Amino acid sequence: MSSKEKNGPKLPDPVELAKTWEAIAAKTRTLIEGFVAKHAQAPEGGPQETGSRAAEAAILLRPLQTFIERTGKDPSRLVAAQIGFWQDTLTLWQRAGMRAMGLQAEPVIKPSKGDKRFQDEAWSENPVFDFIKQSYLLTAKYVAESLPANEAISTAGGDQRGQQLEFYARQFVDAMSPTNFAATNPAVLRETVDSGGENLVNGLKNLLDDLERGKGKLRIKMTDLERFEVGKNVGTSAGKVVFENELMQLIQYEPATDTVYEKPLLIIPPWINKFYILDLQPKNSFIKWAVEQGHTVFVISWVNPGSSLSEKRFDDYLLEGPLAALDAIEQATGVRGANLVGYCLGGTLLSCTMAYLAAKGDNRAKSATYFAALADFSEPGELGLFIDDEHLALIDQQMERDGYLDGATMASTFNALRSNDLIWSFVINNYLMGKQPFPFDLLYWNSDSTRMPKAMHRFYLREMYVKNRLVEAGGITLDGVAIDLGAVQTPACIISTKDDHIAPWQATYRSVHLYGGPVRFLLGGSGHIAGIINPPGANKYGYWSHIGANGEFPASADAWFEGAQYQEGSWWPEWKSWVRRYGGKKIAARIPGEGGLSIIEDAPGRYVQMGDLT
Repeated sequence: MSSKEKNGPKLPDPVELAKTWEAIAAKTRTLIEGFVAKHAQAPEGGPQETGSRAAEAAILLRPLQTFIERTGKDPSRLVAAQIGFWQDTLTLWQRAGMRAMGLQAEPVIKPSKGDKRFQDEAWSENPVFDFIKQSYLLTAKYVAESLPANEAISTAGGDQRGQQLEFYARQFVDAMSPTNFAATNPAVLRETVDSGGENLVNGLKNLLDDLERGKGKLRIKMTDLERFEVGKNVGTSAGKVVFENELMQLIQYEPATDTVYEKPLLIIPPWINKFYILDLQPKNSFIKWAVEQGHTVFVISWVNPGSSLSEKRFDDYLLEGPLAALDAIEQATGVRGANLVGYCLGGTLLSCTMAYLAAKGDNRAKSATYFAALADFSEPGELGLFIDDEHLALIDQQMERDGYLDGATMASTFNALRSNDLIWSFVINNYLMGKQPFPFDLLYWNSDSTRMPKAMHRFYLREMYVKNRLVEAGGITLDGVAIDLGAVQTPACIISTKDDHIAPWQATYRSVHLYGGPVRFLLGGSGHIAGIINPPGANKYGYWSHIGANGEFPASADAWFEGAQYQEGSWWPEWKSWVRRYGGKKIAARIPGEGGLSIIEDAPGRYVQMGDLT
């Protein structure tokens, strides 16, 4: 046995470490005193802010009450979990003793595949840290197994209290990981001694900066915000803003080919984020790629609304968004009709647009493509955990105060769905290791949050997430028109992603049974962003496709998947073959500003620059 296997990687001397902690305390005292002096004034918000925090605490307590009530009725699960925990813990102690004597011992439990937290070699080669790791993993396992709601939440449509209990338990377990604490993270301990404690001093500076940037609330910096600028090194595809109204600017992109399809392509991104996720860098820009395939591409760039737009309704996003864009495109090109693409919430709006046009007898939409978009909200995934009466009341309270839902609130919710990747990894890097986050375009975009107008967001949450009325013929009415997805005869292509935690693919699959016209369904690998932004050149993830007999789809998503064929690479080329059927003949390429609309300004335009990202 090698000395490295016997003793593990070299760790700091305890005496040296104690001296380092003492030096850190002296340095950090000055930083904390300066921060407190600067922010000695009472925080903004007053009683209303205090009431909001009290309501948040009450919401967190309800899942705990559920646990107590259900455990009282049936304690057998908790008892079984405790017995299993103690048996495995005893085995762990025995094997830890064997390792301490230099003997080989198989681990009692290992991190799950894909768990990146324990990659440092000390977690497996040093007996002490291996014991800490396994103790934590065993605790996490039995916390999950002790939940009395476990069977209920594993089934579709399980009770919401049980789902919240499981979610918050997982949040707590993730927060308690030994990787998140300086004294139990071997990499942090080594860095502390090697740098003389400068990592923790720098980490405190980073923490205070994030508190300052969040105006008293922690707003974790995920990337080097100074390294990116929209229009300079992200969102750089050449184009012009040719139309605008209160809610959006319409960008027409410059052609990359001598000829283009007669029918333009209109992309409707979500207004919950900014459009340049589809144009991050030239190598992964869906917009640039679509232009290179011979499409005249138009993209909606939504405004980042303030309180002055608080009464904008979902109807207004329909009228001033895709419908206004279709009118403007006809003016710009002289051609009536376009192929439409909607991403996420933009795809939900596209569903409404298609039904609205069908009700009006308007055939301008030649095809509709849905990227990771929900129309049936019966299984909205973990986002649905935040949409019950208590959470809605809390959201309403904030929106009544401000006129909108703050973008940082939405970002925090999304980040919590993947807390190890989007919260705790940055706590370790920024605050414990004292490093600056790596410059990453996707995380810059993720940090560039947008607000939701009060009236629109209230309608969206209640009528779609809570009541699921979009699937009912005439269940919702927009601009006086009853929305019926079954009346839509336009060809549709639904693109979903297998690991989507925002729009679960089993839920998006339900849309194949909602539309009245021919439908294609493609399932990309990876998640809500990476599975969509998956250019052919990257050769990543792959996708599944399946065409049923006579174009019919199985009733369930699982049955569809069983008959689907896996394809290597990106789904983009297959979608290209599908959408070109509806593009019409080839004509000379169109130049922005040379049609019926004048140029307002260069892409990406003013609206995408609006925000509080600093």
